Amino acid sequence: MDKIVIASRESRLAMWQAEHIQSRLQALYPELTVEILGMTTQGDQILDKTLSKIGGKGLFVKELELALQEGRADLAVHSLKDVPMQLPPGFALTAICRREDPRDALVSNRYHSLADLPQGAVVGTSSLRREAQVRARFPHLTVRPLRGNVQTRLSKLDQGDYDAIILAASGLMRLGLNDRIRALLEPQDSLPAAGQGALGIEIRTGRDDLAALLAPLEDPDTRACVEAERALSRALGGSCQLPLGAYATLEGEILHLSGLLAHPDGTQVLRADNRAPWQYADTLGQVVAGLLREQGADALIESILQEP
Repeated sequence: MDKIVIASRESRLAMWQAEHIQSRLQALYPELTVEILGMTTQGDQILDKTLSKIGGKGLFVKELELALQEGRADLAVHSLKDVPMQLPPGFALTAICRREDPRDALVSNRYHSLADLPQGAVVGTSSLRREAQVRARFPHLTVRPLRGNVQTRLSKLDQGDYDAIILAASGLMRLGLNDRIRALLEPQDSLPAAGQGALGIEIRTGRDDLAALLAPLEDPDTRACVEAERALSRALGGSCQLPLGAYATLEGEILHLSGLLAHPDGTQVLRADNRAPWQYADTLGQVVAGLLREQGADALIESILQEP
């Protein structure tokens, strides 16, 4: 191969991610031409409804996968938390890159922590997972939906529409917006989404030449963690309709996985965790999902999905 094309959404963060992979590939293969095909996805176009109402985060990747299928691009770069737990037939996550900070971040122009926010203060988030955890810890706060790219969300905060907003720390850090972070929310207070902070590179199956080219970008430790997280989410039918968190850390050869399932209003929060050697990442995810089921996860999921 003398040229490859990366499919990417056109938001600033998505383009940063694509350009990051572009620069890494060009450093590895100086003779290789690496181009970026910018695209607007359905998820980027519909901003007046929550993701749970319009089909979930898969709306951010479908157009990119179509570009791969049609041969207009060779690979797509995704924020792994936006990638559905089940890939369509014919596609594979061939490389998972080293994870950035996986935590959620509080952004506010007036307050230094969620605990500082007064009665009725408005917190913006696009995530039912974040909403449920905020409501559970701080029932006196008002949580409202917040869609759009990072810059759009920050501008709505700056206009006074919200007292604080919660974003993924990794996105702010990648865009050089560390100074906007007022507080990093520890996992025990705001358990991250499966794959949060990691980049995944998707290609069509059967592209062994491309898989070999991308192999140096793989981070085995990150893959072990996110495979456990995604296995947990997959076992519970994880989607944008479910406030579901999954976060794994690797200590030596042992994975520690924490899982959370909650009602969006924060009135019910189920938690479970377990450990296993990293080679059993997928099994560990299923085990922790089973522990949540023992606490009533199936009934909670059914009640959430039946709500209008």
